[in-house]
Amino acid sequence: MYKLAECLIEAVRSSGVYNPDIQVAPACILWPDRDHQWEAAIPILQAEMPELMVLGDYAPEKRTGPAIWLRYAISGFAEDIDLPEGKAPILYLPGVSRQDLRAVENCPDELKPLAELQYQGVIWSQINAKDWTILAYLKSDQGGLGLDVAQDNESRHAMQLALYRLLDEEVALLEGKRLDKDYFNTLLTGGDPIRDLLLWLDQGEAFQASRGENEWQAFVSVCQSQLAFNPQQDGALTGCAKLANHEGPWQAVWDRFREAPNRYPHIPDQIRKCQPPSFDLFANEAVAGGWPQWNQSQEEQLRRDLLALNSVPAHKARAQLKELEQVHGGRRSLVWAELGEAPLTLALEHLASMADHAQTALAAGTLTDLANGYASTGWKVDDSVMRALANVNSSEDFTAVTTAIRSVYLPWMEDSARYLQKHVDGASYPGGSCKSAPPFPASQGDCVLFVDGLRFDTGKRLAERLSVAGLEVEETAVWIALPSVTATGKVAVSPVRDKIKGDDSSADFEPAVAATGQSLKGGYHHKKLLKDAGWQLLNRTVHGDGEGFAWCEFGDIDHEGHDRGWKLAKHLDNLLQEVQTRITELLAAGWKRVRVVTDHGWLLLPGGLPKTELPSVLADSKWGRCAALKSGAETQERLFPWYWNPSHYFALADGVSCYKKGEEYAHGGLSLQECLTLQLVVTGGAASQAAIEFTDVVWKGLRCTVAVEGQFKGLKLDVRTRAGEAASSVVLSAKTLKESGSASVVVENEDLEGKNAVVVLLDDSGALVAQTDTRIGGGGV
Repeated sequence: MYKLAECLIEAVRSSGVYNPDIQVAPACILWPDRDHQWEAAIPILQAEMPELMVLGDYAPEKRTGPAIWLRYAISGFAEDIDLPEGKAPILYLPGVSRQDLRAVENCPDELKPLAELQYQGVIWSQINAKDWTILAYLKSDQGGLGLDVAQDNESRHAMQLALYRLLDEEVALLEGKRLDKDYFNTLLTGGDPIRDLLLWLDQGEAFQASRGENEWQAFVSVCQSQLAFNPQQDGALTGCAKLANHEGPWQAVWDRFREAPNRYPHIPDQIRKCQPPSFDLFANEAVAGGWPQWNQSQEEQLRRDLLALNSVPAHKARAQLKELEQVHGGRRSLVWAELGEAPLTLALEHLASMADHAQTALAAGTLTDLANGYASTGWKVDDSVMRALANVNSSEDFTAVTTAIRSVYLPWMEDSARYLQKHVDGASYPGGSCKSAPPFPASQGDCVLFVDGLRFDTGKRLAERLSVAGLEVEETAVWIALPSVTATGKVAVSPVRDKIKGDDSSADFEPAVAATGQSLKGGYHHKKLLKDAGWQLLNRTVHGDGEGFAWCEFGDIDHEGHDRGWKLAKHLDNLLQEVQTRITELLAAGWKRVRVVTDHGWLLLPGGLPKTELPSVLADSKWGRCAALKSGAETQERLFPWYWNPSHYFALADGVSCYKKGEEYAHGGLSLQECLTLQLVVTGGAASQAAIEFTDVVWKGLRCTVAVEGQFKGLKLDVRTRAGEAASSVVLSAKTLKESGSASVVVENEDLEGKNAVVVLLDDSGALVAQTDTRIGGGGV
């Protein structure tokens, strides 16, 4: 069930939905409120809506400021203002009406910077273009909640006073009730005293000011009887100190705060104003954990301990990281971790995992032993490093986490790479050459999805996501082509690799069409080979028909790695989510299997990979980890045969070193991270769309009614402009299919009539189960 706050947030955000095929993204969403009706709800909503900003006095820490500051904040040039990507900024305008903005000539000077935004952005307003009031939103069945609400003045006043309580009410429980002054007053005075107390501690005088004298006195009485605490006499700071200590009846208050601390964003700062007991006198962490000052002191100590690993041998660093995990790991269950105030403790979990798995060195045995060891546990070291870095925000924390990583990770992967290179030197590379490549495995209904730079650990993470979504995933470890660069590796995993050869003179590791000698650089001739071989080519937005064979390319992992360096770790989950969505779309379009292939992995080391020298005079081209040598050049570098022409040799950087200084992200060399990858074969599994058949898609105006057959129980119907993006939905909410296998939804925006869209069916996790193209309003696609 949805709470009223969630519905309100969705309603405001959905006003910014647009069709990217014919529209540009709105600059912002304007929320006018002439009578300040919504003002009491804004602090609560801001805790859930990082894009929500308020017109008012300059207070950037509260995302509040005058009109000119709001323009600056949404301009895209404000580096000190962190707005979430993919969401239109929302500007709440208390005391301002839509008409104030429309009358540009008479618009007050302090509002003129916002006047233009009514054309560049959108206004959250009723279908009749009037501003939304609380009454209108509760009562209207066109964009509102369609509830039975009394309209007398006393009820209007009571509902505004009770707004902060209404936000937390389940909408389904409000349906069928008569919402009048008695209901709102009962809600106001007989609700949840613990929640009221937390709201008062968070909002202070604003909480009291939003209540009538009777309601305030009732609140004081409840606090006195249940907590032996008088808010009016004792004050908010006394209450915050009692909350932090959470003794006796205050334990229940603390437990409620812990359930949803983001709802009370000001309480942590209020506690910081209080004088805590001496930390030395704390009996246990459970008591100390109520004080952010204690958590901060623990974070500072952890930072010092991580920095001290700078001069510690790897085996001692591993032991110390495990000891630090024993000391600090419990803080991850505290509220401060959820509030983002314990980033080092969150990173420490993964640093300890890195230390644990790095105990197993991959520097002994045969090549098969190395591959098996890496595929079993070695990849978890890389994964732990990436997860640790994902928790880093400040430069101080980055330095501390980097120190810990380099103390353990660098020697571990350096030893592994050197052993692998030594073992391969003079022997045959397990990835072979084009002459030993087996035929490409392909069956009718296969779609090959190429993802650039899907390293082994990221492939594992993707496989786990797909499995959780109910798909079946088959994993195969594969040695890629040398050198580990896209030019060589991409076409080596292509279905037409048997039609490609290498040229002795290639300095950029780019092979050519075997029959004509035409270079594959740029991709044109590779695509032509695929077309001539009967393969469909699907761009990023096309799903195909599920018939025959298809090749498509998706994912920006390698590009982001080169651009962002170590910060790739912070974006990796979003990148993998995009790949997961693409796979789900392809299966929903009817492909029997999606074969996920990649060209290479990569090395990532915060602080930069070691630098090795290779004089430019010796190289025709020099990449991060490999170089094409000039004819006759003499060098001590290890030389390896090119996959596409074994008689053509190139140099690979030693160990995990790099030919360029300061590179945090690089590939092209010979290491397990770069060369052993994971190929996936994904099928629909239990949630396969094959069990679903659309029998009817009928439009009557902007209402779409769908009927299906098959295993549809529990599925939901939605209409989107992009099948895999929930944010592109054009209906107010998805509808669950009835027992008859039918459901209907209404498109809210009349301007979308005639536009192409996709009817989709979703399971409980939101994953696509089936889809079919449509045109809004009907008339064929």
